[in-house]
Amino acid sequence: MKMHHNGFTLIELMITVAIVGILAAVASASYQNYLIKSTRATAQATLMDIAQREQQYLIDNRSYADSVSTLSMSVPDSVSSYYTIAISISAGPPPGFTLTATPISTSRQRLDGALTINQAGTKTPSDKW
Repeated sequence: MKMHHNGFTLIELMITVAIVGILAAVASASYQNYLIKSTRATAQATLMDIAQREQQYLIDNRSYADSVSTLSMSVPDSVSSYYTIAISISAGPPPGFTLTATPISTSRQRLDGALTINQAGTKTPSDKW
């Protein structure tokens, strides 16, 4: 007489757990990459906004502002939690500026590298923009 058992064997269960683990690891890595790219895009948009305000400040004051607060703006928390924004100005002639977003060493962006844009609109590194 042949007995028929319902259910899973331990081997089948272990194979299923291993497959789910592999899928979770791949999904987690993809999600982390998505978060890094999303935060980078927010920092880029902030740099572009600051650059635009710098151009308006130049028209009004014949020089560039040396801080974000001088431009009557602040860096959003979604950026300042991951990047430090700095403005470097040169008196010229002609006057110029370079905006730099440097990743905070304890944030998830730490390996992403710094982003810069200058008064001419030159963005570096080009592979991150």
